[in-house]
Amino acid sequence: MAAGFGTQANALLRKNLTFQLRLLCSDVNRVEKRNVKANIRLVAFPIVLCLLILALQIVFDKLLNNNDDNKCGCICVRKNGDECEEERCGIEHSNLNQAVFCRIPNPPEWPPLLQIPAPEYRAVRNDFMTFTDLPNESCKINGSCPAIFLLTGNNRSFGEMLGENMLPKTFSINPSNLIGSLASNVAVRVQNRSRVQVNFLILLFFRILPIYSVQSRCTSNSTISARVQLSSINITQGIRCLQGLNLWRTSSSEINDEIYKGYMKGNSEEKIHEIIAAYDFLNSDLNKFNMSIWYNSTWNSPSRLVRVPRSVNLVSNAYLRALLGPSAQILFEFVKEMPKTETQQMVDLSSIIGTLFYTWVVLQLFPVVLTALVYEKQQKLRIMMKMHGLGDGPYWMISYAYFFAISAAYMLCFVIFGSVIGLRFFTLNSYSIQFVFYFIYINLQISLAFLLAVLFSNVKTAAVVGYICIFGTGLLGFFLFQVFVQDQSFPRGWIIVMELYPGFSLYRGLYEFGQYSFRGHNMGIDGMRWADLADSGNGMREILIIMLIEWLLVLAIAYYIDKIVLSGSAKGPMFLKSVDKCLIYRPAGCSVYNSNFAHLFTVQREKVEQLLLEPSTSYAVIVDNLRKIYPGRDGNPEKLAVKGLSLAFPSGECFGMLGPNGAGKTSFIGMMIGITKPTSGAAFFQGFDIRTEMDTIYTSIGVCPQEDLLWENLTGREHLLFYGRLKNLEGSALKQAVEESLKSVNLFHGGVADQKAGKYSGGMKRRLSVAISLIGDPKVVYMDEPSTGLDPASRNNLWTVVKRAKQGRAIILTTHSMEEAEALCDRLGIFVDGSLQCIGNPKELRARYGGSYVFTMTTSADHEAEVESMIKHLSPSATKIYQISGTQKFELPKHEVWIADVFQAVEDAKRSSRFCLGFG
Repeated sequence: MAAGFGTQANALLRKNLTFQLRLLCSDVNRVEKRNVKANIRLVAFPIVLCLLILALQIVFDKLLNNNDDNKCGCICVRKNGDECEEERCGIEHSNLNQAVFCRIPNPPEWPPLLQIPAPEYRAVRNDFMTFTDLPNESCKINGSCPAIFLLTGNNRSFGEMLGENMLPKTFSINPSNLIGSLASNVAVRVQNRSRVQVNFLILLFFRILPIYSVQSRCTSNSTISARVQLSSINITQGIRCLQGLNLWRTSSSEINDEIYKGYMKGNSEEKIHEIIAAYDFLNSDLNKFNMSIWYNSTWNSPSRLVRVPRSVNLVSNAYLRALLGPSAQILFEFVKEMPKTETQQMVDLSSIIGTLFYTWVVLQLFPVVLTALVYEKQQKLRIMMKMHGLGDGPYWMISYAYFFAISAAYMLCFVIFGSVIGLRFFTLNSYSIQFVFYFIYINLQISLAFLLAVLFSNVKTAAVVGYICIFGTGLLGFFLFQVFVQDQSFPRGWIIVMELYPGFSLYRGLYEFGQYSFRGHNMGIDGMRWADLADSGNGMREILIIMLIEWLLVLAIAYYIDKIVLSGSAKGPMFLKSVDKCLIYRPAGCSVYNSNFAHLFTVQREKVEQLLLEPSTSYAVIVDNLRKIYPGRDGNPEKLAVKGLSLAFPSGECFGMLGPNGAGKTSFIGMMIGITKPTSGAAFFQGFDIRTEMDTIYTSIGVCPQEDLLWENLTGREHLLFYGRLKNLEGSALKQAVEESLKSVNLFHGGVADQKAGKYSGGMKRRLSVAISLIGDPKVVYMDEPSTGLDPASRNNLWTVVKRAKQGRAIILTTHSMEEAEALCDRLGIFVDGSLQCIGNPKELRARYGGSYVFTMTTSADHEAEVESMIKHLSPSATKIYQISGTQKFELPKHEVWIADVFQAVEDAKRSSRFCLGFG
């Protein structure tokens, strides 16, 4: 009875588990671990990366995260010896670096500041900026350089009037109300072009930076001391007067050019040319107000919030004064930050650099799956399993589930280990989101491996490409894709296009996990939650959709290619290779169709036609006018490989096929085992048609290919257990069949059965292949040169096995040995140029067509004439049929030579030591 779906799935699952677990139980219950190093490397890779991140995190915590400058400043208010019992923390106890981390429950009001360049950086006339209205460069010596405003517009007189109205002409500061006074026009000097954060730090600015009031002109002593109280801090600050200078330019392009030149020369500290702001009043007049503003945010990005509002307020007040008089004013009193809790700038490496490392970890599974699939393809194990009854459904279900179980266990260990050692990348983000993300991706990865396995025929090539994909994807994701994701100006549509590549989808998902865990750690909140997927800036939802669709699509395409395209376009059994050998026995007269045996072919055809009409028959295989034509390629004509063959093979018979290379033997067997489709004609196995019912036929045939298609890491016993289960054997019957098979091919004793097949000799592998073809009592067995590579003793033993196996089944074998054909075959067919030339039992063919011997001699080229002379002396009618590089072959008619004379000539040649020879 044929094995069902469940039995086939069980057989493949057991084989896969045995292959993966690498466990071998011998007769003495000794357990040997196989490929332990490969498994250790696979598991150790994510563990080592996680431990490396953890070690770096510990170092960062000691050197940076726990540094006093990365938290709000504190002072000790009560000590007990050297230990502090009580401390107070706050912005008033903080330096410039610490202040940004302090708790600000009630942010103070502070004036909108107009930031100006330090004296040494202000715009002056020099060798590259030659405007004559600019101040002389000598003003930098005493720090008296004015602050420059550039103006332009369609109406110069109106624009210059607005420029004059922008700056107050008097220096009036109310010391008791500094904040209100500063609201009119104040600039803060930022020294050394440093990148200073301005939010929450106005108190510190008042402490360490001079404050200027920008006026249209200043007297010699224009400094006022004032006292200000901000929050709980009292500050005494000197307010200085700074002259503001409005300079007119003819066009906006002239202003743009001046700013650009100053920026380009800014690479040299002594050439810096900075202005406060520039205004283009365009077509403004008393009826309409239209303008553009240039402002500089190059050196201090946060200050743009200060520069822009105050710059707009200055020119708006100037326009208002032009309309309503000098007393008109839009009061811009203060700006105020949002309240904030105490924060600490903690560097979480698992979130920052984890994206790259974790991408490598997850992608490491891809070459593992890919190489496993390519290995079965390269070793032709998939087709071997199929020919022994494994259907496509069980293969796909078990193989996919097997790889999924490995991937799921790998990812589960990875997440658990990362969580146990405290990596916030895992602990802060929702585990349910992580589960869904990893579940979809590993399914997509497995499906992709099944699809791409079609492109490779070599395991090493597949492994190299796989690992290049691992590291290439990680590096491209980190240095290219992540930059595009962070660039808000980059089109989001192109981001989605890039995410169609599964590696970038993986990187984007891990990047989002990293960003949310980083923010959650610094702000003391949770990482990514399901509600966060609705955030427009969160790309997790889109990649989950992309990966899910790709998973289903890639899986369907991979299955279609495997099931339809490959099966339908296969050109022949790759393992049935033709070997360039000469027939030791060559019947004379068989090179063309022999008329003496014409009636035999007619009988065979008539017999086939009669059998096809019978409702039931004892014949195992019936071949009806089977033809195979290979289409022409590369300019070559089409090849007629099998020419209308009609044969019937009864059970209990061994049929031998002899013929030179290219005779059609391989093509015939290929059609019979379903590897190639016949061009025309048909063949039936117990009533089942090979053209449409091969899946049913596979359950009842055995195949011994010319190459030994074995798993190197499985033992001989495990091979037979697997193929026995495919033939529906189980329990004690399976165990008995395996032991009998091992004994029959002399692989049972000495622990040979429990050794890995990769350690077998060529002859042992051959015997195991024969045992596989016979296990499970198949009704028809195809053997392609089964005794190749065996020593004489093993060959005779194998012949005994084949002879016993003929009982109740048909055996069809190919061979180049007439001795083997005579020992095994009940009937023998000789094929030439795709057609059957002779058929009969071996003794009959030998008696009728065995009219000559083939004599082979090898000498140096100098003695070829002597060899030919010797052969002519033995047999005047001898014909030379082959000669190359000193090797010659002759056909000697049997009636002209005696074996004794031939051997005597051989002995004479040996004594002369001139050449060596062979005889057949």
